[in-house]
Amino acid sequence: MSGPPFTVVSFHAHPDDEALLTAGTLARAAADGHRVVLVVATAGEAGLASQADLADLAERRTRELAASACALGVTRVEVLGYADSGWGGAGAAAPTFSDLPPDEVAARLADILRAEHADVLTTYDAAGGYGHPDHVQVHRVGRLAAELAGTPVVLEATLDRGLIDRVVRVLRQLGRAVPVPELPDTSRAFTARADLTHEVDVRVHIDAKLAALRAHVSQTGGGPRTLALLLRLPRPLARRVLGREWFREPGRSPGGVLEDDIFASLRSQVVSRP
Repeated sequence: MSGPPFTVVSFHAHPDDEALLTAGTLARAAADGHRVVLVVATAGEAGLASQADLADLAERRTRELAASACALGVTRVEVLGYADSGWGGAGAAAPTFSDLPPDEVAARLADILRAEHADVLTTYDAAGGYGHPDHVQVHRVGRLAAELAGTPVVLEATLDRGLIDRVVRVLRQLGRAVPVPELPDTSRAFTARADLTHEVDVRVHIDAKLAALRAHVSQTGGGPRTLALLLRLPRPLARRVLGREWFREPGRSPGGVLEDDIFASLRSQVVSRP
């Protein structure tokens, strides 16, 4: 590790989101000697599962999250315990995570950021990636929590929209011959290439990322699933598809060569000090 160790807190909506969006980056940070903390808003009890698994899905997904965190080298895991909104949270008997005032949740997350002396907080982009209400709430809460705690760097985990558009077109063609997951409209999902600030190379940590994905076994069965599809990729293709992760850092000018180091802004501050 070159330079001082940093602490990154990665905030997610549900178990398995950390594996899909940030696993390689977290594994790389941990392997380089930085402290990695994982905070998840819900236990994912409204996630996809067979009827037999629904009764204990929250407990099962929490165990899967712990296994994923272990594979990535995460030091601390916190599940905040809010109710999973699913895609139909409006009909829930009690308020779900996406229903809550963002400042209420932000206060709890800010306490963790202060306790950890967090240098970096990862959240999601303003669209919540593909628009899931809990993901949009993560964006809102994370932004407020970083302000409350004075966390210097916020990174919005996302995907390169142009790349996703191309992948979806290919999958739609494949769907004529083999089962594929339901494909969303990606025209406004995630983040345009021109707005990205980071493209992190995580190919060296592909084994850790695949282990994190495999840990979420409850989300791989019962029909075509994104996670199951990724785990079936041949290794050379998996390295291409899963070998990079993208972020937008508010306050950092996009454009030009994308940064490969999530701690770049912090390192530049250290260098510039007299």
